[in-house]
Amino acid sequence: MNPLLLQLSESVNEAETLEDLTRQLLEMLVAITGLESAYLTTIDLSQGLQHIQFSRNTGHLVIPEGLSVPWEDTLCKRSLDEGRQFTDNVSDCWGDSDAARELGIRTYLSVPIHTATGDLHGTLCAASSDQKSVDVGTDRIVAFFAKLIAQHIQRESLLDELKQRNTDLAVMALTDVLTGLPNRRALMNELQRMFAAAQRAGQYVLLGFVDLDHFKQINDNYGHEAGDAVLRQIATQLLQAVRAGDLLARIGGDEFVAVGLGPHLGESVDEALNTFKSRLFDVTRASISTPNATFDYAGASVGAIAVDPAFRNPWDALSEADAAMYKVKQARRLPAPANP
Repeated sequence: MNPLLLQLSESVNEAETLEDLTRQLLEMLVAITGLESAYLTTIDLSQGLQHIQFSRNTGHLVIPEGLSVPWEDTLCKRSLDEGRQFTDNVSDCWGDSDAARELGIRTYLSVPIHTATGDLHGTLCAASSDQKSVDVGTDRIVAFFAKLIAQHIQRESLLDELKQRNTDLAVMALTDVLTGLPNRRALMNELQRMFAAAQRAGQYVLLGFVDLDHFKQINDNYGHEAGDAVLRQIATQLLQAVRAGDLLARIGGDEFVAVGLGPHLGESVDEALNTFKSRLFDVTRASISTPNATFDYAGASVGAIAVDPAFRNPWDALSEADAAMYKVKQARRLPAPANP
């Protein structure tokens, strides 16, 4: 097999990244054309700049990676505008290019790289400070290399998009859509981490269970839009009340849970627990205004406990906080909101 074809086959099959593929192709491009430098560029039309992304330099001419030049002054733009892919006398063709003059480019070859949507992504180029000719058909080889790079760029773009979508789906799976808070699944995942951290640090874990009293009546009397408004407003106010490092989650229709680290074991926990509970309760009143209703919400029932993570698991602790909330609810016995 032709050594060049063998190298090309190995490069395409083994390349895991755009850089892996491009560096191999640039090495082959220098060998095929006999020119001193080969390089891949990207073009930022919004900024009017061309960037040298990867380069291969074998002689006096050095095209540095990371170099950025004004797009309007580049040989690549002139090549595209005129449909001229090769010249062995840059000064005669494009003597007004400051970038070419400063770099000392005399022989130049360029092929555009387009995305799958047809947008100009960049160029694949080869250049030399000497006047050199290239073999017939070289332009087709360079165009083929450019197509391979374009396909790899598209593949990486699709992989990046897939990763982002997977990330978005993972976030959605752990997020309550209405309030934007973590949901029950996210809470249980985080509780395990917080309990482990608290046990290592020798601290209590504080859990607050919040239940919106008479929430069903709000939906029945004022409509689900009003109910959603209450949930969003209470979620916002609770989020402002918790400390940095605490976790707030919506775990059910009208139930929220707040979790935070408490004092160190052996220290008095009562004051911290009462402060934690009061801070949650104080923000569960809200004035609600929707196109169909305006009313004041009187507050929620809040139960709070402090647990030693060495003797409680997250599931049992959450059940205890729920039970504490129900004791508060029974003691409050608030009247239901009147019909509008």
